[in-house]
Amino acid sequence: MSELKIGEISKPRFEFRTFGQDFSVAAERMARLSVPVPEKVWRRESDEIYIMSRTNDLNNTKIRDGKMDVKTYVQTIDGLEQWDPKLKAEFPISKSQLVEEIFPAFMVELPALAKSEYSFDEFISIIDAHPDLQAVKIHKERYGYMVNNTICEVANVLVNGASIVSVNSESVELDDIKKTVADLRLEGVENINYLQAIKRVIGMKNLPLAN
Repeated sequence: MSELKIGEISKPRFEFRTFGQDFSVAAERMARLSVPVPEKVWRRESDEIYIMSRTNDLNNTKIRDGKMDVKTYVQTIDGLEQWDPKLKAEFPISKSQLVEEIFPAFMVELPALAKSEYSFDEFISIIDAHPDLQAVKIHKERYGYMVNNTICEVANVLVNGASIVSVNSESVELDDIKKTVADLRLEGVENINYLQAIKRVIGMKNLPLAN
């Protein structure tokens, strides 16, 4: 079994993730159980924009550092979700890529597009004008760990300024994640991905977070 390395590309990983207000017990246990990790992942901050679609829960679209990243849902096994990178795009984005790849990922009606390419600001204007799409500002403060050969993190997340906390464990090995979830005392806690968490916070879905 090959070992995962933080920051390196592997085959599509399975993931347990959840969101709520307080995961202090899991966070403390994660820190104590972790093997040493590279200093670059001890603490990371980023500002991102997630594009929420009322009609799509299968494609996760975010923009960070001027680049768009889309991951697509593959399958769920034993309650753990598998996601796979679908496409990456840089601004300005061509009309053809918007028509052929990006708006199909949103699963919404295609708006009228008069230009051959669109800057970041022009793209966000299209999103803001669309009745089924919403751009959401996300700030992440992430602390990285490695427990049972799974990539873990504790994240303080602002969703349009609303403060929530996330903990996760991801790996290509299901049993390693299950052991980590048990070791972190998170058994029975709902698995909530970023799409679902953001939709719940902004009111696009009428469901609570895990706590």
